[in-house]
Amino acid sequence: MSELWYGGKIYTMERENETVESVLVQDGKIIDVGRKIDLEKQADQKINLNGATMYPGFVDSHLHILWHGEKLLRLDLSKATSCEELLEMVTEASKQSSSDQWLFGEGWNENNFPDRRIPTIQELDAIRKQPIVLNRVCLHQALVNTSALEAAGITEQTENPFGGEIGRDQNGKLNGRLFEKAKELLDSSIPKEGEAYIDYLENAMELAIQDMHSKGLTGAHSEDLSYFGHYLNPLTAYQRVIGKKRHFRVHLLRHVKVFEQLIKDNVVYDDAFLEAGAMKIFADGALGGSTAALSTPYTDNPNNTGMFIQTDEQLEDYVRLARKYHSAVAIHTIGDAAAEQMIRAIEKYPVPYGQRDRLIHACVLREDLVERLKKLPIILDIQPAFVSSDFPWVMERLGNDRLEWAYAWRKLIDSGLICAFGTDTPIEDVDPLKTIYAAVERKKVSDTHNGYLPEEKLSRFEAIQLYTLGSAKAICKEHERGLIKPGYDADFSIFDRDLLDGSSEDMLKATTLKTVVAGEIVYSID
Repeated sequence: MSELWYGGKIYTMERENETVESVLVQDGKIIDVGRKIDLEKQADQKINLNGATMYPGFVDSHLHILWHGEKLLRLDLSKATSCEELLEMVTEASKQSSSDQWLFGEGWNENNFPDRRIPTIQELDAIRKQPIVLNRVCLHQALVNTSALEAAGITEQTENPFGGEIGRDQNGKLNGRLFEKAKELLDSSIPKEGEAYIDYLENAMELAIQDMHSKGLTGAHSEDLSYFGHYLNPLTAYQRVIGKKRHFRVHLLRHVKVFEQLIKDNVVYDDAFLEAGAMKIFADGALGGSTAALSTPYTDNPNNTGMFIQTDEQLEDYVRLARKYHSAVAIHTIGDAAAEQMIRAIEKYPVPYGQRDRLIHACVLREDLVERLKKLPIILDIQPAFVSSDFPWVMERLGNDRLEWAYAWRKLIDSGLICAFGTDTPIEDVDPLKTIYAAVERKKVSDTHNGYLPEEKLSRFEAIQLYTLGSAKAICKEHERGLIKPGYDADFSIFDRDLLDGSSEDMLKATTLKTVVAGEIVYSID
């Protein structure tokens, strides 16, 4: 059956302000675009947009679907504005929690507290004897109570793993804070097996996808296969939810811990809706927890340059392993030292022809590194919402001298580098309109200034295109996704207003009316 979409403004997103009057769809593909009078005779069904505005399907280029679902299920600490409020929220949640279950909270950020005080392990112990695990907004640090440390087998004699740190106070006593790879000691002790656990993951995934559909997202590039016990747990959930419903396109990055095993086990994917992606590697941590690897010390902590997750040799070994299986790599790099480490590795072991490596985040770079990146087949996977979340405190971390190439989206695009937009959800809000606002205005909605580093602002057209064509380029599918054009996938995001009209604040008032994947309406406000 063929359907003709018409009756609204339809942006192709190939060129600025380019629109078409109608779109003919059949078998999940765009067959033709043009005047309604020319195409309607070929249509079995006509769908009137009734004045709405249609775009190619928005795709988040970097997030964690299952963690997003878990955040919807767990205690949300992102709204806590003080240490005391956070403790009150945990106390209330503890009253509602079963004594045989762990209590999880997500999203706390001490940079939102007036005094930036982080709760002590003693304060958490006073709330609950059973394990408490509170993940920082960046997910690179956890705050836990004594019971959780005991469950993980962490004592004062436990040594820091390479690429991680077990927090201690000035007297050497455990303070309940776990950084980077030290979190893995805790993660491995959390029960993650059995059919009931897979059911839980399915529920989390369904919630996440429903939420993303409601915000106009037709797909996402996600990394989930190494955090939920055996990789078969999340993979089975994906196969049951995505594989059966085929209502959301997921490109799965494969963490280095499970990458080779997935290949050796001949895991079968659905090329249209569940795709195998690049090898995911972490090179460093995050600026919020001062674990991003910098080439010179943090301005607010002269004794700290951050933390490498891998040695140079380990990173090169991983890249070489990816190339053995003709795969690209996707490397989390926030600090400039981590970016340099990554660049050295991929220069030594180039990506296979026709693929692109992925530098995830690219928050702090240098001009010499950008020049080297320009010579590589690479995509920069950036999260504009980091600007509104990280400023102004990040200026204290970096100092003025490093700001020229910090969160420098304008300069990166003008340098000719290919970029894509994501949110790193659950780190940031999954709503694409908030990301677009952050890229265009570079501030919080409530701010009255002209934006942080305003010379790095993007136009609204550029920002939207990086959600459509940019995300397609990230996986080398720009010839079949990301535009409204004959031969492309019929994935559409439909809003009640034109996102390119009015002010940026007006854009934030837009409502998703319909989300369409492969020609099927998967979400409708009706």
